Amino acid sequence: MPDSASETVIIAAEESGGRLDRVLAARIPALSRSRLKALILSGQVAIAARTIRDPATAVNSGDTVTVTLPPPEPATPAGEAIPLNIVYEDDALIVLDKPSGLVVHPAAGHASGTLVNALIAHCGDSLSGIGGVKRPGIVHRLDKDTSGLMVVAKGDRAHRALSKQFANKGEGPLKRGYLAFVWGAPDRPKGTIDAPLDRNPHARDKRAVRAGGRHAVTHWQLLERFAGRDGKPVASLLACTLETGRTHQIRVHLAYIGHPILGDATYSTGFKTKAGLLGPQSQAALQALGRQALHAYLLTIEHPDTGQNLEFRAELPGDLRRLHAAFAADSGVAASARSK
Repeated sequence: MPDSASETVIIAAEESGGRLDRVLAARIPALSRSRLKALILSGQVAIAARTIRDPATAVNSGDTVTVTLPPPEPATPAGEAIPLNIVYEDDALIVLDKPSGLVVHPAAGHASGTLVNALIAHCGDSLSGIGGVKRPGIVHRLDKDTSGLMVVAKGDRAHRALSKQFANKGEGPLKRGYLAFVWGAPDRPKGTIDAPLDRNPHARDKRAVRAGGRHAVTHWQLLERFAGRDGKPVASLLACTLETGRTHQIRVHLAYIGHPILGDATYSTGFKTKAGLLGPQSQAALQALGRQALHAYLLTIEHPDTGQNLEFRAELPGDLRRLHAAFAADSGVAASARSK
């Protein structure tokens, strides 16, 4: 792989106070502003050796700005020997249990090390090409830090049939179930969130409930409540099912009703102070988690060839099992203290 190149810009007096991305776009005409913004967000731009990740950062006269240009990404992803936890496989499809931390397909900042790279190594060129060269076989996605079940199409016929199931909006055999550890506890056993989603106007990489957005429906059921240091419910475990599959849907919907997912660095930032209400084991487990506590535990599909309904379940991964055990232990301690 070729070495990275770099560009260095020294900010002039008349540029002082300007936005970093705008100043760089004017000084490095070979790079578009959108390309520069992507480089900034991915940590490829530094001012005086300090990495900058905000394109709106104001520059000062005399600043030395270094832009690192990663080597070009290959047009077609290459197969990589990345372990896959395959739950089911036949000639038409693969169902797998994706670990947290694994990006589904190559994108900016993730040219390799993705699920697609692993699938190419496992399947060769037999994956469906409908999704394009960078998304072979990909019918649906899970966020990088969400674990759990996914189905992948091996051929174009299977891809079309599975995609139709995912587009049916709650009708038909498709069922997607998630387990989510959330802040607080709902005051009723179950409910439905019917709230349209669109891009957040203030942060384009986030989603928000907005009038006029895309139809989105999430059903939830309360499974367990967990007590904090004071014996009051501080967190809970919900089972969620989707009628629609919008980007970040469960994460945004649960935050919208006041119960954001634990560990969600994007949508639960206002709840960080609640960590002090957790018991000691729960605090330690949450700190060690390092991702949103969301797992796709249930997937039911109609097989594209046989028409048979197939149901798959995936137990909580180790990090979420440890979180659950910690909550249960601390809740037991709190209950014991109240009884004395």
